[in-house]
Amino acid sequence: MRETHRGQPVLVAEGVQVRRDGQPVLDVSYLALHAGEILAVVGPNGAGKSTLLRVLGLLEAPGAGAIRWRGVPVVPGASTLPWRRRMATAFQDPLLCDATVAANVALGLRLRGERGDGADGRVAAWLERLGIAHLAARPARSLSGGEAQRTSLARALVLEPEVLLLDEPFASLDPPTREALLADLERILRQGRTTTVFVTHDRQEALRLGDRIAVLMGGRLAQLDRPEVVFAAPASEDVARFMGIETILPGRVLSRRDGLAMVDVGGITVEGLGDLPEGAPVLVCLRPEDVTLARADAGRGAPTTARNHIVGRVGQLTPLGPQVRVRVDGPVAVTALITRQSRDELDLKPGDAVVATFKASAAHLLPR
Repeated sequence: MRETHRGQPVLVAEGVQVRRDGQPVLDVSYLALHAGEILAVVGPNGAGKSTLLRVLGLLEAPGAGAIRWRGVPVVPGASTLPWRRRMATAFQDPLLCDATVAANVALGLRLRGERGDGADGRVAAWLERLGIAHLAARPARSLSGGEAQRTSLARALVLEPEVLLLDEPFASLDPPTREALLADLERILRQGRTTTVFVTHDRQEALRLGDRIAVLMGGRLAQLDRPEVVFAAPASEDVARFMGIETILPGRVLSRRDGLAMVDVGGITVEGLGDLPEGAPVLVCLRPEDVTLARADAGRGAPTTARNHIVGRVGQLTPLGPQVRVRVDGPVAVTALITRQSRDELDLKPGDAVVATFKASAAHLLPR
């Protein structure tokens, strides 16, 4: 993660509320964007991500609360143009004009009265940086989806904004195109230390780009932390499920020792990291990639380095490209994600007896 300045935030939303048709769609008590950081905003459809981005970008006024720019309140009802000129936005739909690629990239500069060799040089530089210099004279209507989105990003970045707002810019792109553009954008934002709010529903994009991740659930900020913390230690069951945890088991703490909690789960004892009191009801959360499988045949026992072993039978095998999701049914149901090679080497079929193994450090405990 990059080091980011933690002085006065560039942009703050405090007590922000938005309602539509009488229903709350956004309720954020406090969210600050710091200079040089990439804040990734994630959440399921309808969580309020795009609404939050519009409010931060001063494209929509909240029904309550305040937006502050470097400590200065943005006055409701007043012209927001001076602040909006310090930001730039790229949307999921590139929204290009019926003109050449170069003309589209130059559009924001022209609207701000910037013309001449200086403006032309900036346009040419950003066309080059985003790999579309060879398309400068091409009509925008003839571009592919990836080319159009690169043009949209160049149009935003050429303005050299103090804050860049990105609203799911990769959502409509095919995987190879998305990966190539994501790599280029990551390089550009890191090199330029561009202060960015990046909205996405794809947790992998957020984990890759974000210096911090803000998880929205039902319009509220469910968790805000570094990517590694949100990934490994989600703050709630909803966040855990959204971040890819597939096994969530209810249990009760039996005892604690040496930083480990012994938890009764369906009649078996599971060890996990935690400081919850004896008798506390908990949820044991396991990522599928942290679960290892071995056949329960004689002489092929579970690995000895992990503390937790659950014996069961293969209930379902679901191919997922190079990987296979395996549901193991036993005293409790556990999901594992293994490679196709492992599946073939183990010769797994539905009904086969297996041992699911995972380390205590992989079992994240949540209060229930």
